[in-house]
Amino acid sequence: MEHTRGEGLSTLAAALAHARSARRPGPDTPAGPAVRAWPGPPRPLPQAAPGRLDLRTLLRLSLAAADGTGRLRPAPSAGALHPVDTELVVGDGCSLPPGRYGYDPLRHRVHRLGRQPGGTPPGVTAELSVTARRTASHYGHRALPLLLLDTGHAAAALYLAAHALGSTAAEVRLDGRTERPLAAVHIPPPTGRPAAARPDTVPTACGPVPEGPPAPLPGDVPGGGTRSPSAEPPGPLPFGPLPPGEPPEGRGTRSPSESTAPSWRPPCPHAVPPPGEPTPHHGVPGLPARPPSPAELLSRRSDPPPLHGTPPAHALSAVLAAAGRAGAGELGWCAAVGEPLPGLVETAGDGTSLGRRATGEARPTLAAWAAGQAWIADAGAVLLAHGCPTDADADLVRRTHLRAGFAVHLAHLTARRHGLTARPVGSWQQADLGAALGAPPGRDWVVHGLALGTRHADEENTT
Repeated sequence: MEHTRGEGLSTLAAALAHARSARRPGPDTPAGPAVRAWPGPPRPLPQAAPGRLDLRTLLRLSLAAADGTGRLRPAPSAGALHPVDTELVVGDGCSLPPGRYGYDPLRHRVHRLGRQPGGTPPGVTAELSVTARRTASHYGHRALPLLLLDTGHAAAALYLAAHALGSTAAEVRLDGRTERPLAAVHIPPPTGRPAAARPDTVPTACGPVPEGPPAPLPGDVPGGGTRSPSAEPPGPLPFGPLPPGEPPEGRGTRSPSESTAPSWRPPCPHAVPPPGEPTPHHGVPGLPARPPSPAELLSRRSDPPPLHGTPPAHALSAVLAAAGRAGAGELGWCAAVGEPLPGLVETAGDGTSLGRRATGEARPTLAAWAAGQAWIADAGAVLLAHGCPTDADADLVRRTHLRAGFAVHLAHLTARRHGLTARPVGSWQQADLGAALGAPPGRDWVVHGLALGTRHADEENTT
C-alpha cells in the first residue's frame, strides 16, 4: 500500500475496484516474515507499578499471538495472515520508559526505536500500519480491503483491551487521512476507577439497547403490531439463489408497483449522520453495556462454518445496534435472515427493535458475492456493513473500511455475549447491494460482514 492522502481515482479507488471485480487471484506467493524486522534487541514488557498503564497485559489482550504459529490472536485476520504492524509511542505513566517501540506479537516483546516525539501525551499511542505482502501472498489483488479491515479489527481489539483494564478514555483515530499510520489508538494511564464501576447502560444514537427482546417486526406475526400508515411497506428483495460465481445481474423479480420503492426504512428522528459525513474527531459513540473481561477478549475466535440457526430477534437487534454505534455514521447496516420470513432487516426507528428493509432470500447471493463461500447461504444471519461508493476518494475508502472492521469487531463481542456463533466475512466481489435493491449502481457496496448462527455443526450432530 503505497498511497498517501489525497490520491485520486487512479490509485487507491482503482485498486479497490480491482478487488471488487470477479477476477480470481493467482497462485500463492511467499508471505515473507510474520513480524517486521524491528532493529535492536528484544525487550520484555515489565510488570506495571500501581497507577501505571500495564502495557504487557494491554497487548496480551489485544494483539499478542496465543500460539507459536501466530494464527490465533484476539483480533481476527483474513487467512490468519495478520498484516498489521504496531509501533508504540509511550509517554509518562506507563510500564515502559517513554520512547518509541516496535511490538513483536509472536514473542510478546518490544524493540526500542528511539525517543518519543515532543509533546507526547501520557499513556501510549499504538500506531497501526500494514505489511501488505502478507495478505497479498494469498489474496493477490483482493488484498486492499482486507488490509484495511484487519487494521480496523486491531484498533478495536486495543480499544476493548483498554476498557477491560479500566482505561475508559481511550481515543481511536480512523479518519483515513494517512497511510502510515493507517490508524491510531491512544490509551491514557488508568484513572483508578475500575472498569466494573462503569454504568450498566450506554446511550446509543436512538436510546439505550434493552436487555430484553424487542417488539416483533410489524406484520411478521399475527397480532404483532401495525405499521405506521405513513411508512412505506417493504418491497421484495430482488435476490434469487445463485450458484457460486454467477453474477447477480438480472436475478430476482420486482413487480411494477414496487419498482420505485426498492426498500422500506422506518424514519428515525435520532439518526446518525449519513455515510460519508464524518463525526467529530471520528470518535467511538459507545461500548457494550458492560466493559469486556480479559477472558472474553482472550477467548474470541472466528467460529468455523457452518453457522446454522437463526438468531433470536433480541440478539440480532443488539448486534445491529452495536455495529451502528461503533460505525459512527460512516456506513449503513442491515442483516440478511432466512426462514420463516427471509429478507433484510435493520434497526427500526425506535433504535431498539428490528424493521424490515426488504423481503426475499438474500443469503445465496451473498454466498456468491463473498468469494463463493457456499456455507454463507445457510448461515443463520449475515450482518452487512455497506457504503463506500465507486467514486470514493482515498480518505473515504480507508475510513469506511477501517470503521467497518472496528464496528464488526465490537458487534462480534455483542454476538458472543448473546450466545451466538460468529465469523467475520471480509472478501466481497461484485457486491453492489444498492443496485440489487433497485438503486443506482456503484453507490452502496458491501464492505464487511459478520455471519451469525446459534449453534455449531458439531452440536447439531450430537442432538
